[in-house]
Amino acid sequence: MVKSEVNLLKYEQELYEQNIKLIAGVDEVGRGPLVGPVVAAAVILPENYLLEGLNDSKQLSEKKRNNFYDILKKDAISIGIGIIDAKIIDQVNIYEASKLAMLEALKNLSVKPEHVLIDAMKLPLDIPSTSIIHGDALSLSIAAASVIAKVTRDEMMYELHKKHPKYHFDKHKGYPTKLHLECLQKYGPLKNYRFTYKPVHDLIKKGEKVYEEVN
Repeated sequence: MVKSEVNLLKYEQELYEQNIKLIAGVDEVGRGPLVGPVVAAAVILPENYLLEGLNDSKQLSEKKRNNFYDILKKDAISIGIGIIDAKIIDQVNIYEASKLAMLEALKNLSVKPEHVLIDAMKLPLDIPSTSIIHGDALSLSIAAASVIAKVTRDEMMYELHKKHPKYHFDKHKGYPTKLHLECLQKYGPLKNYRFTYKPVHDLIKKGEKVYEEVN
């Protein structure tokens, strides 16, 4: 199917027809990075809300994501953010940490949703939910959540870059790119790295020192 043919309100409209109006889309970003938290967002949009061009955050340029972020912050009925740090990721694994981030994001909504649309995962909730594979490309609510989560996490990486510019977090956002792996080899991991992730784990195993507390 051509992207322009996808009705991004299909799932929402099916719920609107059942008189369900408060629908939260939930998504997370940051499963792959070696450093920092996994971040989730929950977003409740107005009924039949449309935002031309909004899609899965991975399909958008940073400039477009930032623009949509500003619009969504103004237009959304409610936005909740969930942040689970590297220490907990190491304790429970990234899959479980992603679920915790999503649950925290839903908890941080100022309005309780009547139904939750979730990207791929199933969550233990006391309200009805629908898990949608590739939901960030099929549901406007989930796409909105993916943009909010991505911009929120990227901002955290820019802040980390200011503290530790030699790691170039502004460029790779913590993902294991060639540049990042070279920096990791050269300078060693910081304390907010994910020590169970292989490139970091291998360095620790070799006796590499862990550097600098990061607040």
